[in-house]
Amino acid sequence: MPLLETHLLRTHRELRLAHLALSMMTVGYVWQEGERETIKVLPRSLSVPFCEVSQRLGLPPILIYADAVLANWKKRDPNGPFSMENLELLLTFPGGESVRGFFLVTLLVELAAVPGLKSILDVINGVNHNDVAMVTKALDVVSQAIVSMKQAFKLMHEYVDPSIFYGIMRIYLSGWKDNPLMPEGLVYEGVQEKPMEFSGSSAAQSSILHCFDELLGVQHGGSSGAFLRRMRDYMLPSHKQFIENISSRLSLHSFVLQKADERLTNTFEQCVACLVDFRNYHINAVTRYIIIPAFHAKQLRANKEGLAEELDAIRRAPTALEERGTGGSGIMTFLKTVRDETKQTSISQCTTENQVLPEPSMTEIQKPASELTIE
Repeated sequence: MPLLETHLLRTHRELRLAHLALSMMTVGYVWQEGERETIKVLPRSLSVPFCEVSQRLGLPPILIYADAVLANWKKRDPNGPFSMENLELLLTFPGGESVRGFFLVTLLVELAAVPGLKSILDVINGVNHNDVAMVTKALDVVSQAIVSMKQAFKLMHEYVDPSIFYGIMRIYLSGWKDNPLMPEGLVYEGVQEKPMEFSGSSAAQSSILHCFDELLGVQHGGSSGAFLRRMRDYMLPSHKQFIENISSRLSLHSFVLQKADERLTNTFEQCVACLVDFRNYHINAVTRYIIIPAFHAKQLRANKEGLAEELDAIRRAPTALEERGTGGSGIMTFLKTVRDETKQTSISQCTTENQVLPEPSMTEIQKPASELTIE
């Protein structure tokens, strides 16, 4: 493969597309033999342009959430709806329709969050102007957005096969940091002689829940907090800056306590409850797509008989990833800790997990699409 030039890439869109393409090629090259024969050196033809593009974007040279989800889609009919039926991926890797489903359902979760993200600015302005009604109204929108996110998330069960995700797809989302398969990292030839370590693509790299956590004052400590803070280095710099701006501009939790307004307090508690409920659902999804297949994999490896294709895929999945997230975290411990820390944000200290809003239809989830502007 020739050494690609990057100096002709001018616009943000061009750089993002280049980062997506080079990252997909990189994970494909690194994981082409699975865990049997891991790659130690990324060839110059990939590493040099990848690092150049990454430096210009302020991103790490590895497949990240902003590549695989945020930049990896197009409409089949440009004038059609923002829906599963009218979306397709730009680039993919082994796993067939489950890859498409995984990335596009995740994209719809992002889309469902749009009204809530926009309302964060109204919350900040309301607090700054001491406007209880404005803050309450904006928090209502945030609650509805989180519920819509969960509704979109449920499509994962319809479009993604757990055996394909666990047995075929998951390794391509893995990185070379905190990964027993690549304990020394990866040498980027022509860039640096010493191996470099980068975490794989993870939902923790999405800016959405970071924004809502900062808005509501959710405090993540210990190893889970350190992991989440590190994942911000895998976000677009503008996204990371937005999260930090939310944190520095207000203390909503203190505002709610100070005002002691019943409707405002209830609305705040509703937001926390919805966020806890979403994180509970995420735990359930991880159980279905990782924990249960990992258990089956251990059983199947002891079985010497021929297996159906989907079961054989589970059996051949990398053993080193059985209890770890693609970002390198101990996945269930991390998710439960983050969920419990969210619960602690509740002002009333009572259990609000089951207090959730009525679930909207997919039509309601897709409404914000008409408001999106693509830069």
